[in-house]
Amino acid sequence: MGEPLDSRDAQVEEVIDRLYDEYPDSTISLNFSNRLELLIAVMLSAQCTDERVNEETADLFEKYETVEDYANADVDELSEDIGSITYHNSKADYIVSSAQTMLEDHDGEVPDTMDELTELKGVGRKTANVVLQHGHDIVEGIVVDTHVQRLSRRLGITEDERPEAIEEDLMGIVPEEHWQQYTHLCISHGRATCTARNPDCGDCVVEDLCPSSKLDHDVDLASGEEWN
Repeated sequence: MGEPLDSRDAQVEEVIDRLYDEYPDSTISLNFSNRLELLIAVMLSAQCTDERVNEETADLFEKYETVEDYANADVDELSEDIGSITYHNSKADYIVSSAQTMLEDHDGEVPDTMDELTELKGVGRKTANVVLQHGHDIVEGIVVDTHVQRLSRRLGITEDERPEAIEEDLMGIVPEEHWQQYTHLCISHGRATCTARNPDCGDCVVEDLCPSSKLDHDVDLASGEEWN
């Protein structure tokens, strides 16, 4: 077992089909009720779990309701408000700066283009893609988080290592109608089965397609390291 199909196109198609069957309701797990909340939540989620972000934003979104609230916030106070979030000091600065830019350049609205979003401080392509997809219903790329990066490499779908290169590669082989859902499927499977340190290959719906399967391969293609 653990052998990929003959072409990457066929591999991607089969992986997507099986993961759709396994996770039919897979979607974004961050809590938000508008585009501003979505942007803030995604900014906070970098290097932090969605569960932790949702815990913090439950109170944060009651205290700060508008772009003006964030733009006028004291950075130190905001940092304390998100104190359990990874890199909270930097993220507080990013949020205040981004809110000020939105007030000055975008009439207080969350931008709806990749270029404008990535001009906001602390916003890269991953964050921008999420905001476009779930805030504006615009899909022009693939969100490459740690799960997408790990699964795509383990399954032999890509050999690239950097998120930007992985996204570009995936956009050439993942059918465009699946760009948004591909991320959610990878996240669901990455959390449930194909975890970073100890994947449950014996209970994996794509194990027979996986050239990294611990059941009959020695190397994790995601990390390039041998299995323990």
